[in-house]
Parts: sequence; structure tokens; C-alpha cells
Amino acid sequence: MCGIVGLYLKNNKLELELGKHLTTMLIGMTERGPDSAGVAIYRDQVTDGSIKFSLFHPDEDHDWSQLATDMSNDLKVNVSDHVHFNHCVLVANSTYEEVSSWLARKHSEVTIVSVGDTMEIFKDMGLPEEVAARFGIGEMSGTHALGHTRMATESAVTTAHSHPFSTGRDLCLVHNGSLSNHNRLRSWLSRKGIKFQTDNDTEVAAGYFTYRMREGDSLKEAFEAGLKDLDGFYTFAAGTKDGFAVVRDGIACKPAVLAETDDYVAIASEFRSLSHLPGVDAAKIWEPKPLTVYSWGSA
Repeated sequence: MCGIVGLYLKNNKLELELGKHLTTMLIGMTERGPDSAGVAIYRDQVTDGSIKFSLFHPDEDHDWSQLATDMSNDLKVNVSDHVHFNHCVLVANSTYEEVSSWLARKHSEVTIVSVGDTMEIFKDMGLPEEVAARFGIGEMSGTHALGHTRMATESAVTTAHSHPFSTGRDLCLVHNGSLSNHNRLRSWLSRKGIKFQTDNDTEVAAGYFTYRMREGDSLKEAFEAGLKDLDGFYTFAAGTKDGFAVVRDGIACKPAVLAETDDYVAIASEFRSLSHLPGVDAAKIWEPKPLTVYSWGSA
């Protein structure tokens, strides 16, 4: 049992409040996921020619500034670093291949959590309220975000196994449920060039959607293909640079509630995480139908 939350803003006047609302939503899912929590937030698009990395090191006192300085000197590129507890958002006017290769050679102890133009991922073990406080999620602004609270059932309780998972540029996935064919899919996707860092089934689903989108699918089309190829029980919510989508399997035993107003679209595993949103009393509220993809923006 896990908890999913997400908020996609239609009204840019609410962007300064995104982190505040997401934190309240995340805390509302504590009983569904006390083991770990995480968020993917879309904000601060980098300029052309640059790329943004979310990085993790288990030591909260890791010297990220020195890492950024060394990278800048070695690669002859501009690098900026913004530390959030044991994560660092690093921006470099370089390429994914160049930066990831340098990290593998010089700092193999650092994990790349996500990469893209706008997305940042922060996740860790602990209660949702504690995790949100560590990273200062409540003070963050942005255009849209997804969050997850985890109750581990099939893999270890670690930061690496926490959600959201990202296996493609600006693409993230959160999941409530379990997949039965993830081992076979992991092998197949690995042969297609998708790389995995854990044995978590959700990371396989993220890799599947990354592969489909590399082949030309939109997120909505990738979700529709997944309804045929992913076996198990699930509610998925995913974000891209410009969009947001939700889907449930054919049995639809994993709960989800959607709320939509002129200002936003929100999802949560239970209504209590939507109840404090502004204007929710007048929102259109419904339970997503099974085998139906709901998408907004350019998803």
C-alpha cells in the first residue's frame, strides 16, 4: 500500500504555492506510506545548452561545492550547485553523456536521480512530513509536481527504492500497486538500452514508458501501450516537462481520486489529501475509470 499525490497548475498565479499544497497533500498520505517519501517538481527551466541533474549522496555533509568546482575545471564548463539536504541540483552547460561519464569516473558514490530541463527529484527514507521538511518542499514553487509515500512490500526500504522514479529526461513515475512481469520486462528493456539502478518494479514501469516515448509515443500513448504490456495491479501517475497523466489497470483495486478546477488538476490516493486545496468544494471530483488514460498539458 502506497500513497500518490499530484498537482498540475493551470493558473500560473498559483505557482508560488505549489510546494505548500504538495506538502499538505503528501502528509495526508502518511498512513499509506510511512517508510519513505519523495517528490518530483517541475520548475526553473534551464537555458539552452544546459542540463539539470538531481544527484544523491548518503552523507548530508557531502562537499557538493567541491564536486561542482572539479567538474567545471575538468570539463571546462559552467556548473552551478544547489544543495537540498543529501541531494544536489546541479546545472551544467554540457551534455548528459559528458556529465554522467565524469561522475562515473570521479564520483561513483554519487547517484543520478533525474536529468532534464525542468524536473527536480527529492526523496528519502522517513515519514512524509520529515522528508518534506528536510528538503524544504513547502517553500518550492513550480508548474506541476508529483509525490509519493511508500509502504514497501517487495523491495528494500532505501532512498534508491523510493519513488518517484525517473529513467528518461524530465519523465517521472509514481505507482501504487505491484507488477508481476517486471523481471522479464527488465531484461527486455535492458537489451533496448534502458538502464536500471534498483530491483524495484516501478523503475521497470518507468523504463518501459521511457522506451515507448523514445520510440515516438506521447505519454498518453505510452500509458495506453502499457495497459497491454504491464501485468499487475496499479495506479500510475507520471509527469513530463509540459504534462501530467494518470491511469489505472483493468481491475482498478488501487484507489485514486481526481479533482479539477479552472486553476488546477489534482490526484490523490484518497480524498483527504485533496480536501485542503483552494476551491476544492467547487471542483469536479471523480474516480478515474479503469483502462482509461487521463492526461493534461502536452502529455
